[in-house]
Amino acid sequence: MGRLFSPQSIAPLVLFRIFFGGMMLYHLYCMTIDHWIHFFYVLPDFHFTYPGFEWVKPWPGDGMYYHVAVMGIAAAGITVGLFYRCSAVAFFLGYTHLFLIEKALYQNHCYLICLLSGLMIVIPAHRAGSLDAYFGIVRQSNAAPTWALWLLRLQLGIPYFYGGLAKLNYDWLHSQPLTLWLARRHDAPLVGSLLTNEQAPFLFSYGGILLDLLIVPALLWRPTRPLAYLAALCFHLMNALLWDIGIFPWFMIGATLIFFPAESLRKLFRFPPIDVQSDPPPRSTTRLQKLQLAGLALFCSWQLLLPFRHYLYPGDVSWSEEGHHFAWHMMLREKDVGIRFYVVDPSSGERGLIRVEDFLNERQLSRMGKDADMVIDFVHHVRDHYLELQDRKLEIYVLNLAALNGRKAQLLMDPTIDYAAVERQWAPQPWIVPLSEPFRSEGWTAPLDQWETVLDLDLPAVMQIRPQVQRRRTDKP
Repeated sequence: MGRLFSPQSIAPLVLFRIFFGGMMLYHLYCMTIDHWIHFFYVLPDFHFTYPGFEWVKPWPGDGMYYHVAVMGIAAAGITVGLFYRCSAVAFFLGYTHLFLIEKALYQNHCYLICLLSGLMIVIPAHRAGSLDAYFGIVRQSNAAPTWALWLLRLQLGIPYFYGGLAKLNYDWLHSQPLTLWLARRHDAPLVGSLLTNEQAPFLFSYGGILLDLLIVPALLWRPTRPLAYLAALCFHLMNALLWDIGIFPWFMIGATLIFFPAESLRKLFRFPPIDVQSDPPPRSTTRLQKLQLAGLALFCSWQLLLPFRHYLYPGDVSWSEEGHHFAWHMMLREKDVGIRFYVVDPSSGERGLIRVEDFLNERQLSRMGKDADMVIDFVHHVRDHYLELQDRKLEIYVLNLAALNGRKAQLLMDPTIDYAAVERQWAPQPWIVPLSEPFRSEGWTAPLDQWETVLDLDLPAVMQIRPQVQRRRTDKP
């Protein structure tokens, strides 16, 4: 245990702190100029929530703009190392709040930012190269405990390794959904013509598996380190060229440097060496250090076990979405969805369709039908909306069809259940219809109208269920 507290150069932590803070400032800038705060957090009257976090809500009025402004100040504080601990806490709480408000905005790199910003609170990355050290707020030191560097390496290595494990599934090994995606990127600059080659999807699929599973040990082993970083660089540049995944490729290009030896980074960026007299190796482990180790062990165990929770649910996680979040399942599925909500007012006998577009914005519409939990969350919103404003208790049925990775469309949810009467649950959702088509087929072939007839759900739209209050327009600017 004493080795984890032995001092080594603080250079990697200082460089990561400056890079992380700078990237977060850029991330917030992009969110601002793209009107993300206005469109996703201010305008919508309804937000999809994570189970157990329904209480997390946006601030009223202009509160979300002030929220992001405070996050920007905190990110700047992390970058320059001014009031570093307070800045890290403020950014972690602010970004995690943004993340938890809207489930439809889930992206793996946003989850990674939440985790890394939380780790920055406990990592002493401000003891050098910071305004805190310059002004004497903290004791300046060129050393940091070994555990801090390895904690960052573990957190950055997890998305790589678990992303590779997740690719070991039937569809990915048969080059889906990459076959579908690469065919649409034939006009990509520089590499478009190569993507039309019939072997390209297999090359990308198996190359992705090998890189994700082997990149961390290859970066840690000196003989393969330069080649491994070159492979990671090419991988992330290709992702940035082909897919719209925000800052993630650029962030990982810089963050992956943390796997280089601390002494090499110290010499490269000309940090002063460790003063052995002021930072001697520990002779024994103190009680406080043992408590720190217990906390680290608990956090690491959580991170290593949580991605496997989808095995607690039956069926294909890409189909059911149960256990999909927080498991580093990246770019594993294309799911074409068709969905309709049917309403019955048992007191009057009226029946009809919900005008979903009057309740949700484009992003919410595109994500909802893929996830049964989000569908139920929306049904409850409509149910409560009418119960509160009209004292009207509605039955709500859902016709939800999905085509996974090129298969034929099939039912995702049982259409005979009144979803206004069921509750969200952590346990497996019994209303999810198991995936019955194991192989690729001719794709989407079942119009919703045809399924309505087959399932005897042809309800005439004698009423249109719309919000009973005037809503602000939520079309994307």
